[in-house]
Amino acid sequence: MATKDMFSKSRICFDLKATNKDEAIKELIQVLYDDGKITDKEKFRQAVLKREEEFSTGIGMGIAIPHGKSDAVKEPSITFGRSNKGIDYESMDDKPAYLFFLISVPEESSDIHLRALSEISRKLMHTEIREKLFKAQSFEEFIEVFE
Repeated sequence: MATKDMFSKSRICFDLKATNKDEAIKELIQVLYDDGKITDKEKFRQAVLKREEEFSTGIGMGIAIPHGKSDAVKEPSITFGRSNKGIDYESMDDKPAYLFFLISVPEESSDIHLRALSEISRKLMHTEIREKLFKAQSFEEFIEVFE
């Protein structure tokens, strides 16, 4: 599955309301749940938090890529959220995160989440790509980055 196929218009939130890391994760998981991609919000949240305990997925440059594997996930998906104010995400550079990519995959998935994580990270190294995501106002403008 191509990374761009893991996104959906119904899982894009251009105005996250969260003010902290835990709220951001919960808000993104709610979007995922509302779209019918997970069966149990708390079970998936625990998988994401377990991963966060190992190492923060706030990679710096205003980006966080939380991810989790769980049998509560029906199919591989990515939920995107943007915070206009920034959220303290315990990032590597100690700066707030603005762009969030929640990668969710079923427990028995191979390495699809690692491929998605790698592709997203590579793209976001480029300032012009991050700027496009900061400015995007529609799914079409957003997904252009991953074409």
